[in-house]
Amino acid sequence: MKIALIAVSGVRVRNTLLDVHNVTLPGFVHRGKTIASLPSLGLLTIAGTTPSGHDLRYFDMPELDETALDAERFDLAAISALTAKVDVAYAIADALRRRGTKVVIGGLHAKMLPSEVARHADAVAVGEGEDLWPRIVDDAARGALKRFYAEDRPGTYDLARSPLPRFDLLDMARYNRITVQTSRGCPHDCEFCAASKLFGRYRRKPVELVLRDVDAIRARWPRPMLEFADDNTFADPAWGKALLRGLAGRGVRWFTETDSSVAKDPGLLDLLAPAGCRQLLIGFESPRASSLKGLDARNWKLRQLDGYLRTIEAVQSRGVSVNGTFIVGVDADTPDVFEDIERFVRESGLAEVQVTALTPFPGTRLHARLAAEGRLITRRYWDRCTLFDATFHPKNMTLEQLEHGMNWLFGKLYGDAAVAERKRRFLAMVRARRAG
Repeated sequence: MKIALIAVSGVRVRNTLLDVHNVTLPGFVHRGKTIASLPSLGLLTIAGTTPSGHDLRYFDMPELDETALDAERFDLAAISALTAKVDVAYAIADALRRRGTKVVIGGLHAKMLPSEVARHADAVAVGEGEDLWPRIVDDAARGALKRFYAEDRPGTYDLARSPLPRFDLLDMARYNRITVQTSRGCPHDCEFCAASKLFGRYRRKPVELVLRDVDAIRARWPRPMLEFADDNTFADPAWGKALLRGLAGRGVRWFTETDSSVAKDPGLLDLLAPAGCRQLLIGFESPRASSLKGLDARNWKLRQLDGYLRTIEAVQSRGVSVNGTFIVGVDADTPDVFEDIERFVRESGLAEVQVTALTPFPGTRLHARLAAEGRLITRRYWDRCTLFDATFHPKNMTLEQLEHGMNWLFGKLYGDAAVAERKRRFLAMVRARRAG
């Protein structure tokens, strides 16, 4: 069969704040217009499991493009999209089906809302795709597609079986980063996070397979910039150190996400920069204890608050910048939370900062609770799941106060003077350590 792999890329933020302020965020390009040019690792991964004998093509399609769809005819199409762009994915799927192409939709949104997705697809992959995709392709080739494909044991796929993603399908010149997965899921059960719903228990990919993927990219792109597509890369420090030793000397630069416990292992921190790490994104969420309380099932984040400043200093003094992330709109937040975040960022010496609005993605405990409390702005708000758009009524401030506070905070954090000062302080810290 001729198979299209279609990534519905980009996020259209409805909030005009990002058009006003010069916001620089991981995954977002200048002024936050769209997701930066990253390919879909999920589609490339299932491509690596495709039975032989089929012709695969990869496409980035941020919007429905009827002309592009008319250019080639495909027997089967797999579509992937973030919740914020799922309506675009549906439009593309509908257009392909009118042309006679069988359509499969998978991913997190399909896992959470398979019945909705099924209205626009011939088949829905409900869960991790590595085992599901070969079955789907074989059934499609026989003209026997089922409506739903689900895992026998959800969230248990053994990453030691991970295929090599089909990086060869990409035109590398189109991308500023390429994603590699090193782990799946997160050990922390945060109310707002959907990762545990899709990925089940926290799993690590064998280091030799991560290095295999990295080397496949290096063979096609000299000195690449990588993003590890993980929720918490260094939750297992022993495994993390083995990975860092393997990356050292490979000439790659990379960025990843982890939690604040990374600073508790000086040996791991010492390995970061030599392994090519340029930045760690760490979810601090809030500088206020009241706002951290209850965010995760065991109040783990609350217990880390007193060590936030030590974490930032420990990482950045080793030449690796910290991108501290904060969430606004949690129930304990009051209108003065924005000033608290600005003060913490300024006094902490953070090199980078990201502020997002609390977002109840479908399938999360947060979504279920806010729906039960009648606080969702509307029942269906998928195009607002951008992390920068209001989706529900906050508890201790009005919607207007939330949006005004974000506007004020963005102006403070992303003005030229504030950005330059964060950079200056970070570089001074790095030089001081080197001199010492």
